[in-house]
Amino acid sequence: MNTAARERFRLVSAVHLFFTRDGEILLQRRCNTGYEDGNYSVPAGHLDGGESVIHAAIREAREEVGVEVPLDAIRAVGVMHWKAGDERIDFFVEVSKWKGEIINSEPRKCDRLDWFRVSALPTNTVPYIRRALQNYTSGTWFDCYGWDDAATE
Repeated sequence: MNTAARERFRLVSAVHLFFTRDGEILLQRRCNTGYEDGNYSVPAGHLDGGESVIHAAIREAREEVGVEVPLDAIRAVGVMHWKAGDERIDFFVEVSKWKGEIINSEPRKCDRLDWFRVSALPTNTVPYIRRALQNYTSGTWFDCYGWDDAATE
């Protein structure tokens, strides 16, 4: 009998911020990261542990686009269990107001910030982000993406 304790599976999680204004969403073009460089995504970052999804969103807003977001301006709008090599569960939040001017605070990881209508995203949008934005506009709160099982696609 094997008495060694089996280590539990662990997931990486991130929070993605949907900054909205006048019917548009803020996208940033990735660069120098080794992942999806040259493609558009939304401001996002990993949960550090010891912080809520909402507090991680506030931290990431400050770190990535230089703005302060009040607690009451963040609304959870989706969760995605996705797979592209590794397996993740990510959270998506809408940011409706902020203090300060949005700037590119991480030019070594992002070479552009642009506003787009969700119905007219650039062709080089990261695929699971495109799906998450489609879910956001359709009101789909949970989704699985990147699995072989067609029922989850």
